[in-house]
Amino acid sequence: MTQQKLLSLSLVTFLLIAGCKSRPAGSGQEAPAGIPVKVKKIEPLTIPNDITVSGNVEGNTTVKLGFLVGGKIDYIFGKEGQPVRQGQLVSSIEPTNYLIAKRLADVQVGTTADEFRRTKLLHDRNSCSESDFTKIDFALQQARLQQQLQQKNLSDTRLYSSVDGVLIKKSAEVGEIVGVGAPQFVIADIRKVKVLAYIPENELHLIKKGQQANVLVSALDRTFNGRVTEIGSAADETSRAFTIKIEVPNPDLLIRPGMIAEASIKTDDSARTMLVPAETIIHGLDNQQYVYVADPGQHKAFLRKISIGKMMDNKIQVTGGLTAGELIVEEGQNKLTDGTPITLK
Repeated sequence: MTQQKLLSLSLVTFLLIAGCKSRPAGSGQEAPAGIPVKVKKIEPLTIPNDITVSGNVEGNTTVKLGFLVGGKIDYIFGKEGQPVRQGQLVSSIEPTNYLIAKRLADVQVGTTADEFRRTKLLHDRNSCSESDFTKIDFALQQARLQQQLQQKNLSDTRLYSSVDGVLIKKSAEVGEIVGVGAPQFVIADIRKVKVLAYIPENELHLIKKGQQANVLVSALDRTFNGRVTEIGSAADETSRAFTIKIEVPNPDLLIRPGMIAEASIKTDDSARTMLVPAETIIHGLDNQQYVYVADPGQHKAFLRKISIGKMMDNKIQVTGGLTAGELIVEEGQNKLTDGTPITLK
């Protein structure tokens, strides 16, 4: 073998050895590339411990009106939703029967009074016994009381509003016969309204009278300023929650009883918590919430079950499942499964 051939063989052998050393040990093929994702580091924050409650709107003063006498309705002033003034006639009953009864009582008073005068003259002349005079005196008193009763019954055929407000509900129509005492009309003073809500007993210590609240009325898509005016003294036996009332000024009468309102009550308390963007949370078929947590050491993302709390400015409070300093995937999570290799953008 010539010297030139020996040099060529040595060069080929060197190249083969160098190529073997440059390939990672034990790798027969290229490692798969990870899915590129963007991550966010979880940091605890101190946030105000405001309380959010939902409730129903009710009038500041609500009265239910019904007739004290029965009969056929012959007048109703208007329709539901119309304003009503205090002292305004709301409805009336056909008064003929009560008018006749009042006139009969008037006649009876006149007859008895005339008899009383004649008897008194005789009594003054000692021509009448004390017993007869006493009987006619009682008869006159009875006739006058009956007259007052019939006058009241006649007056009660007309039903007046006791407050300024709005006719919220009417349960009768003209021509309908109604009984005594059944509420036929509901009128509410809504220049101020109250939001009736329930608060859990573990948050009751954070609520005090006079606290400010932002009240969102979804039907109007507006937020109003209110304040806590009432706090229940006893818990509901079933829910163990306490009632609170939040007063809201309503000068334009836009808020109506029956609307749903959500109130955020400002407290002096604060809490350390973790917030994550709402879009990072995955809702599982088991009604549980998950996020993907990135492990930089393994270059993988793992599915993690979490517990969530309130929503704040498109971020959701995480109450369990994460620790400070962990990395969660906030972009690219829809391409991942548990344990998927990743690369960090």
